[in-house]
Amino acid sequence: MASGQRIAVVGATGAVGQTTLKILEQRKFPIRELRAYASERSAGKTVTFAGEPITVRRLDAGSFKGIDIALFSAGSAQSREFAPIAVKAGAIVVDKSSAFRMDPDVPLVVPEINAGAARNHKGIVACPNCTTIVTVMPLKPIHDLGRLRRVVATSFQAVSGAGVNGVAELRDQTIAWSRGEPIKAKFFQHQIAFNLIPAGNFVEGGYTDEEIKLVNEIRKILEQPELLISPTTVRVPVFTAHSISVNAETETKISAADAREAFAHFPGIRLFDDPAHNRYPMPIIVEGQDDCFVGRIREDLSCPNALNFWVAGDQLRKGAALNGIQIAELLIGGR
Repeated sequence: MASGQRIAVVGATGAVGQTTLKILEQRKFPIRELRAYASERSAGKTVTFAGEPITVRRLDAGSFKGIDIALFSAGSAQSREFAPIAVKAGAIVVDKSSAFRMDPDVPLVVPEINAGAARNHKGIVACPNCTTIVTVMPLKPIHDLGRLRRVVATSFQAVSGAGVNGVAELRDQTIAWSRGEPIKAKFFQHQIAFNLIPAGNFVEGGYTDEEIKLVNEIRKILEQPELLISPTTVRVPVFTAHSISVNAETETKISAADAREAFAHFPGIRLFDDPAHNRYPMPIIVEGQDDCFVGRIREDLSCPNALNFWVAGDQLRKGAALNGIQIAELLIGGR
């Protein structure tokens, strides 16, 4: 780590933080100094980067002196408190929380879609919600081809999207079931093992906050504030990788063949659409992959200008850590 950028990873002991460290190493991100930060209870622990142990520090007001880029993988409360401090210290913040996503002065960026927006930052660049990223990736080439009119999106979200507690709950309930023991729901509202939970934090109108995020963030990324979007989010008993069933209606008719061609040539998307040979995106296939896999592409039987397709992506990688690092890569040299 003799040359390059001075990087701070905030939330380094969490699932996204750990994935961030792995991807920084895998992509050979130019790092001169790496600092790992977490909450006070995690201070003193170590994380590994490039085979070396890095001591985790407690986050405080002086943490960002000399830092070039701060990758925030903590909660929105920490981001709201410490991101402005990091910017004041001279760092650029890439924030993966919901704290700044809808701030009109903060660009909300998926590099394959709106890379230019990142360069208009005022110190903070926001990453979208993980479900939003996986959903909007295939929507962009469809929008470019036929201009989106309406989107219906139903997500099937892995428990790791809810953090380590979600993973532990699915694991513990599965073990309890296999032993014939009572299954207890401690973290989710209901049993998650062998179940689907079409719920979350409900807000006005009967929607969940996750569903409203999906609507608002897609509109901002695509710069389509009036785009009609109907969302449903579902938590499913899968450890990693979100899947989304999408119905996209366009102003101009797009054939399934044209959509396949567009997906095949769009960066960050892997066309995986051969139902005759049982090839379609599934969580066990996309886990650990950087691309979003798209398949089950077909024309809507009920609407002449609409397509149905299925997209799946590893929400810890492209849905969070990788997207943030790609933004940091855009920022290098553009300060």
